[in-house]
Amino acid sequence: MSWIDIGALDDVPLRGARLVKTRVGCVAVFRTAEAEVFAASNTCPHKNGPLSEGIIHGQSVTCPLHNWVFDLNTGEAQGADDGRIATYPVRIDGGRILLDAASLDQRSAA
Repeated sequence: MSWIDIGALDDVPLRGARLVKTRVGCVAVFRTAEAEVFAASNTCPHKNGPLSEGIIHGQSVTCPLHNWVFDLNTGEAQGADDGRIATYPVRIDGGRILLDAASLDQRSAA
């Protein structure tokens, strides 16, 4: 994996999110109440809602437009027929959030 430093862990509040602009579009970086970090597409497949503005609860995010709930581990919508968002590997190193560049490259090739 090839890691990109996208910012300090402290830049993302607990139960909050930040938006990272990449060459393949915007990626939302989420931090749970337990200080876990996840990265996923910022766009809800239902009505293009900005997931970075959604509510983070447990390891899920709820879209602010129509309340679709997505598992941040898998990207799967909970209770919806056809919903899924892309997720990306992240890790924390020395208080910095690192995003896997190879996973972004795979997305752009699709």
